[in-house]
Amino acid sequence: MATPQNRPRRGELILLCALLGTLWEIGRGQIRYSVPEETDKGSFVGNISKDLRLEPRELAKHGVRIVSRGRTQLFALNPRSGSLVTAGRIDREELCAQSPRCLININILVEDKGKLFGIEIEIIDINDNNPKFQVEDLEVKINEIAVPGARYPLPEAVDPDVGVNSLQSYQLSPNHHFSLDVQTGDDGAINPELVLERALDREEEAAHHLVLTASDGGEPRRSSTVRIHVIVLDTNDNAPVFAQPIYRVKVLENVPPGTRLLTVTASDPDEGTNGKVTYKFRKINEKQSPLFQLNENTGEISIAKSLDYEECSFYEIEIQAEDVGALLGRTKLLISVEDVNDNRPEVIITSLFSPVLENSLPGTVVAFLSVHDRDSGKNGHVVCYTRDNLPFKLEKSIDNYYRLVTWKYLDRENVSIYNITVMASDLGTPPLSTETHITLHVADINDNPPTFPHASYSAYILENNLRGASIFSLTAHDPDSQENAQVTYSVTENTLQGAPLSSYISINSDTGVLYALQSFDYEQIRDLQLLVTASDSGDPPLSSNVSLSLFVLDQNDNTPEILYPVLPTDGSTGVELAPRSAEPGYLVTKVVAVDKDSGQNAWLSYRLLKASEPGLFVVGLHTGEVRTARALLDRDALKQSLVVAVQDHGQPPLSATVTLTVAVADSIPEVLAELGNLKPSVDPDDSVLTLYLVVAVAAVSCVFLAFVVVLLGLKLRRWHKSRLLQDSGGRLAGVPASHLVGVEEVQAFLQTYSHEVSLTTDSRKSHLIFPQPNYADTLISQESCEKNDSLLTSIDFHECKNEADHGQQAPPNTDWRFSQAQRPGTSGSQNGDDTGTWPNNQFDTEMLQAMILASASEAADGSSTLGGGAGTMGLSARYGPQFTLQHVPDYRQNVYIPGSNATLTNAAGKRDGKAPAGGNGNKKKSGKKEKK
Repeated sequence: MATPQNRPRRGELILLCALLGTLWEIGRGQIRYSVPEETDKGSFVGNISKDLRLEPRELAKHGVRIVSRGRTQLFALNPRSGSLVTAGRIDREELCAQSPRCLININILVEDKGKLFGIEIEIIDINDNNPKFQVEDLEVKINEIAVPGARYPLPEAVDPDVGVNSLQSYQLSPNHHFSLDVQTGDDGAINPELVLERALDREEEAAHHLVLTASDGGEPRRSSTVRIHVIVLDTNDNAPVFAQPIYRVKVLENVPPGTRLLTVTASDPDEGTNGKVTYKFRKINEKQSPLFQLNENTGEISIAKSLDYEECSFYEIEIQAEDVGALLGRTKLLISVEDVNDNRPEVIITSLFSPVLENSLPGTVVAFLSVHDRDSGKNGHVVCYTRDNLPFKLEKSIDNYYRLVTWKYLDRENVSIYNITVMASDLGTPPLSTETHITLHVADINDNPPTFPHASYSAYILENNLRGASIFSLTAHDPDSQENAQVTYSVTENTLQGAPLSSYISINSDTGVLYALQSFDYEQIRDLQLLVTASDSGDPPLSSNVSLSLFVLDQNDNTPEILYPVLPTDGSTGVELAPRSAEPGYLVTKVVAVDKDSGQNAWLSYRLLKASEPGLFVVGLHTGEVRTARALLDRDALKQSLVVAVQDHGQPPLSATVTLTVAVADSIPEVLAELGNLKPSVDPDDSVLTLYLVVAVAAVSCVFLAFVVVLLGLKLRRWHKSRLLQDSGGRLAGVPASHLVGVEEVQAFLQTYSHEVSLTTDSRKSHLIFPQPNYADTLISQESCEKNDSLLTSIDFHECKNEADHGQQAPPNTDWRFSQAQRPGTSGSQNGDDTGTWPNNQFDTEMLQAMILASASEAADGSSTLGGGAGTMGLSARYGPQFTLQHVPDYRQNVYIPGSNATLTNAAGKRDGKAPAGGNGNKKKSGKKEKK
């Protein structure tokens, strides 16, 4: 009766143990699921979100994912449903072979919590494999003397499935001589045997054909067959017998191929050929067959291929010995493979949190590592550590997992990338190790403002710059990266001369290049003070400032401005007065000018550009003072026009001109009498002005003819006086020197009034050029004999008179004889030479006409006389009163005085007691004449 009472208590105890076991498994975080093999991809395995107490949508948020050691992921997470599903086809036989239970262990990692959960999944077998024989045809030899009841082993079928899906039964085709007996071994294996039921008679039937069928117990049931050919032999009544029923051997996994394991032996008491035994493997799977080699004659077993303890550590092989009489003997070979330390530890980076912020706190998880060694025992025990002095350390987690954490703050500006080396070493002999390199990037935070290389900058720009011209380039450096180091530039707003600074200067926000928005004028703006700000694009942004001084450089862009004299606004011309009694160096006026530029561009110099009377006035180079260069003469015109040029020293130099009108008179009434002629027309007509100039040229030609007539008259008059002097003797001492002046006065007027008139169809563009005096000697008068004495003695006079008489009686000078080509005509028909001919250019011809006009004016006042030797041909013979401009063939006509040995010289200068400028050559020639 005690037994029934204890039974309820025993059930309660079993239930309590199961509950405690379940609670213990939950405490360990172990979750179990099961799934049939060969299911489709995506098949449901288990609700992982429910078991982890998470919502399905929170899986991605918490970083829930599968981590496993295997190379192939069999399962995956469905982020929508939060369930664990199959990642592909699962073959139980491939994973677990013949194991009764097939368990797959995976790990679920919750990254934000830093936790790992173990998942155990059982793969349930289905009947997806047929029982399979190793051969399709089997030949069995049976001696005819075999007694009924003899047993013959048949080949076993192999079914990879387990349980009821594995091999369950064998069936033999119906036959009168044989039956099938199935034996179950200690290991549960089913061994079919062929049993002889009736004695055989080879003469009646030498061969029997049977079919053996192997079936499993699955649903639906699967089967396979093998054909058995039974051959009846003659008498051989002894089967081979092995020395040991079971052979055992141990071998290291690293033995080389070809190594002998052992030799099995079987004996047959029969003699002759019936006692000869051959060996072969009877029961060996497909994976084991290539690893071992059996010598069928000697029974020697050797290693054919390298063994691997990690793949298989134990092998069971059945060996069969057969004589020629088909008698068989069997034995088993058990091979144990011993492990050696031949596998290095494996380090798998399960999760890497890169980049990591540089301001992460110490203890921040950087990576999860999985460490495994395929060896066993001490050879498979692994120790992990890091090398170098880095701010990281390894911490042990669950199972074979490690986590890499920081132990101090990071600084990206010092080190932006860490190359972390993780060492994994086992405890084998010798120990093996593995290096795993982890590249960790440090993420930047905006903790550095942009900085400029200098505290301040100075830039220079020439005025009159183009709009948009580049002025200067600023560069700030930010040690941060990406947008935190992306620098933008700006100019602090300010006002300059009432206008915003942004209207003058702009800056490229990306490159820091300053551009000018306006053309600067040095005279208005000399310098600008800017404050440039460099800001990064971080959050929040950081910035720094730098001052920039922009200096505008001067250019020579302003012409000198003449302050005095200022042209009157009423249309009249300003007049400066110079008395005729003024001495050389007399200050007539002063030209005052300024230049808005600075420095060398504002240095001014003055020069006389044109003058109606060359050599009469000079202009101070640096003062601009207009002074007389010589004493004023009566023949100097009342109106003197001066063109003064004011020029700066810039590059290129700029200049301005002013026209001065100087009235040469001793009193105001003289000036007023001529003021009417000084006023320019307010609105001159081009065609009328051109007409006036043409008429003026014609008038000059007419005056030239008149001058020639007067010159001939004076020449005759002088010749007449020279005849009288021969008789009067010393009475000539009281005659003024001016009455004895010859044609030398002509040269003085020619030098003084030489000018050039250029006429164009546009009279406004006509101009008047006053070249420097041409002091080339042309004629020498007799007065050169009086060069050193103011009064003539009778001896000197007679000497000159004799020389004159001598010249009168002498034949004409050959120097004045010209060929036909040298006689008057157009300049194009003449060839210039040095023997008395005048230059044949248009300028000299026109200048000659102007000089003759001036000489004619003075000749009309009786201030000049014209004389010549007795034998001299006068000008009246060629240029008579009837001569007009129509008789002048061309303005470029050469003018000469044929038959005369006298040349023109400046008599006016001697009359004033001064040598003309540039006349030193004339004095030398006159001295030579005196010596003659």
